[in-house]
Formats: sequence, C-alpha cells, structure tokens
Amino acid sequence: MTLLTRRHAVFALAAGVAACGDNRSAADAPPAGSLGWAIAGPWRIDAERDQYRHPLQTLLFWGLQGDMTVLEILPGLGWYTSILAPYLNANGGHLIAAGFDPRGGTLAQRETLATWEQRFTRDEDVYGEITRTAVTAGGAALAPANSVDLAILPNNVHTLMAEGIAERVFRDVLAALKPGGAFGVEQHRAASTGLQDPLAGTGYVQEAYVKALAQEAGFEFVAASDVNANPRDTRDHPFGVWTLPPTFQSAPLGQPEDPGFDTSPYEAIGESDRMTLKFRKPTGAAVTAPIPPAESQP
Repeated sequence: MTLLTRRHAVFALAAGVAACGDNRSAADAPPAGSLGWAIAGPWRIDAERDQYRHPLQTLLFWGLQGDMTVLEILPGLGWYTSILAPYLNANGGHLIAAGFDPRGGTLAQRETLATWEQRFTRDEDVYGEITRTAVTAGGAALAPANSVDLAILPNNVHTLMAEGIAERVFRDVLAALKPGGAFGVEQHRAASTGLQDPLAGTGYVQEAYVKALAQEAGFEFVAASDVNANPRDTRDHPFGVWTLPPTFQSAPLGQPEDPGFDTSPYEAIGESDRMTLKFRKPTGAAVTAPIPPAESQP
C-alpha cells in the first residue's frame, strides 16, 4: 500500500476531531488512510445509512484495496464516492466515476449529476482527481480496456434495465476490467418466484436474473453475501422499493406527494432487502480488440 503523503495529515486531524465529537479519544479513531478512516470521515454522505448498507463489510467482500483503479457505475449523489474517493486518494489508487449522461437522460438524472460534480470536483486534496465518464445510450467506453481492478454497481441494475442497456453495460464493465478483476453488485432483491419484469418497475430484481446478466456477459460468479439482507422487507409496497427509506415515496411517480400517507410501517421495515454479489473477469479474457479510451466529461 502506498505511503501517505503529507497532505493526508489534514485528513488524520479531521478524523481525530470527528472522533472527539463522538466522545471517543483520538486513539480510538481508525488509522489515517485506512478504509475505516474513510468511512468515519467528515466528508461522508448520509452515514446513518451504514446500518443498512454496511460499507466496510461490503467493500471488503468485493476485495477493495487502496492502490486499485476502481470503476463506480452510476454513483448517483455519491454515497459510495464519499468513501472510495478519499480512500483511494490516500493510498495511490484512482477512481473512475461513470455517471449519468450529461448530454441526455432525464432532468432528474442531470440534476443528480450536477450535484455529484459540485460535491466531488472542488476539493482534490480530499477526493483526488476523479476521472469522469458516462453511461450513454451510444455505448461509449466506461474506462480503457483492461485497466480496472474493481468495478462496483451499487443499487442500479434496475436503472440499467429500465433503460434497456443492462446487457450492454455488463459487457462494457467486462471490457474495462483487467483479467481477474472483480465486479461487485448490490441490488434490491426481488422474490425468487415468478417472472422478472424486464424493466424492473418496482426497483426489485431477482438474484438469478442478475447472475444471468453477468454470466452471459462473460463473468464468472465468485460469491454472494447476505451482509445487506433485510428479512423484514416484504417487497410488496405501493410505490415499489422507493416506498421504503430513504426515499419514502408517498404517491405515484410524477404526482404530488401525499402528506397523509403513513410512512411509519415502512420506516419500521428499514431499507430494502439487498443481494450483494461478486463476479470476476476470467484471467484469460483480456480484450485484444482496441476500445477507445473513455472520455472525461467537462
């Protein structure tokens, strides 16, 4: 692991201050530059969600190391970016964020992208220089071929399915990974019975369907973890997975929120039941045909 540079002493101080604020001594704070340090940092977004998303266990399960090149697919507002970017920046790694297409997509997607850019492109001391690419309808490369150690797709398989590009994006991830590189997927988990809606309109996807997507793209299945499972989730909610926290949707999409809708039963459930899967690019699967390098977004 790469030694920390002098500027990361600032991060260590920030971690110590945060620890003191939690009535803990600085000696209790995670070592500067560690994954625990990145998770405990003051730069985190919605850290209260850790009780449902278990970032430390999840990222270790996927095999994250500090000196890796990591591809984060559809980072949204940056929940995982706020962990990955400081951690990789402190250890000589590099983050590639393949976000929504700034030249297309919905207004909500463009607003999400703008919020992500505002947060993560203004402080390179903390986040480093993040390479920005896009998941486009035209299929531009997510990253240069055979360049990525670990790719992660957190809770957005349903988004790719809704746009009809899941199969292609899984193949693009395979192309970006080095032979032997890992692909980590977290996704709202549908019941294993019945037919899978190909557009994943409820946000839930069957685990077997995700495995099939990956294996058809050329991945090898490595392992599954129930670290993000939630047996309280019945998956039968009036507005799909978005009825649950953190969204608490109370009306059909495009209609005004219903102030009389009782969200307490869904708060009691907590966030969705999720699969956590790990796949691997076969070691003999290097891409030999040239693939154009991913273009950084302005």
